[in-house]
Amino acid sequence: MAASRSDFAALLRTWRDRLSPADAGFTATGGRRAPGLRREELAQLAGLSVDYVLRLEQARAKNPSAQVVGALARALQLARAERDQLYRSAGLLPPQDGTVDTHVPPGIQRLVSRLGDVPIGVFAADWTLVWWNTMWSALHGDPAAVPAAERNLARALFGNGAASASMLPVRSERGPDAFAASIVADLKDAVSRYPTDARLDRLVRELRETSGAFAHHWAARTTAAPHTTDAKTIRHPQVGDILLDCDVLIVPGADLRMVTYTAATGSTEAGKLDLLRVTGGHVATVATTHP
Repeated sequence: MAASRSDFAALLRTWRDRLSPADAGFTATGGRRAPGLRREELAQLAGLSVDYVLRLEQARAKNPSAQVVGALARALQLARAERDQLYRSAGLLPPQDGTVDTHVPPGIQRLVSRLGDVPIGVFAADWTLVWWNTMWSALHGDPAAVPAAERNLARALFGNGAASASMLPVRSERGPDAFAASIVADLKDAVSRYPTDARLDRLVRELRETSGAFAHHWAARTTAAPHTTDAKTIRHPQVGDILLDCDVLIVPGADLRMVTYTAATGSTEAGKLDLLRVTGGHVATVATTHP
C-alpha cells in the first residue's frame, strides 16, 4: 500500500504540472514557477482543502475515497485510461460498466472553462453536478460550498438537505411541476439503463420515502423526453429576478448533459449577467433578519 500511495502521489504531481491554467479556467499570471496548475487551484477545482492535496502529493494521506479520486480525475482533465490508472494507484477499482459515469472528457472541460460568459453546469445521467464554470457559480451559488454527495438536482428539488437549502428560487415558464416531472422521468430512465448502480438506487429509494412530490411523479406514467429550451426566472440575491433561456445539451459519446443559461445581447438580462460576471455573484451587503 505504501508503494501504491507513492505512485498515486507521483501521478498527482505529474498531471497537475501538465495541466494548463487556461484550460482549467484560470488566468495565467506572471511569477509561476511551473507551467501547470498550482496546488491551491487543483484543490479549488476538486473541492478539497489545500492541506489535503498537499498530503496526498507527499504520500502522507492514506486511502483517498473513490469520491475524492473521481473529483481529482475530473479536475486534472484526465482521459478515461488515465482516470482508471489513478483509481488503481489509490488501491481502488475504477468505475465499472453499468454504473452512472461521472467522467467528464477533457475537451468538454476545456469548452466549459473557455465559454466564460455563459453559465454552464455538466450533469451525469442521475442529475449529479460533476463540472461547472465560474459563471455557473455566480448565477447559482458555488457548488463547492455544498457537500459533494448533495450536488444533485433531484436532491435540490425534492430533498431537505444542503442541496435544497442552497438552491435559489427558480420559476419555469412551463409551470411549477413540468420541470420536476421531467427530472423524475429522467431518473426512471437512468434506473432502467443502470440497474446495478448502488448510488442511483439509494437516491431514488431515499427520495421516494421522504418526498411526497417525488413519489407522486415516480408513480405517474411519465417517460423521459428530450429537453427543449425553457425560459427560467432565477431570483438572485444580488441582481434580483433574472429571466434566462435554459438549454440542455447532450454530450456526444458520453451520458452527460450540459445545462446553459443565455440572454439576448443588449437586453436587461444580459446586463445582469455582466454584473454577475464582474462581481462573481457575491452580495455586497448582507442583510438578513428572518422572522
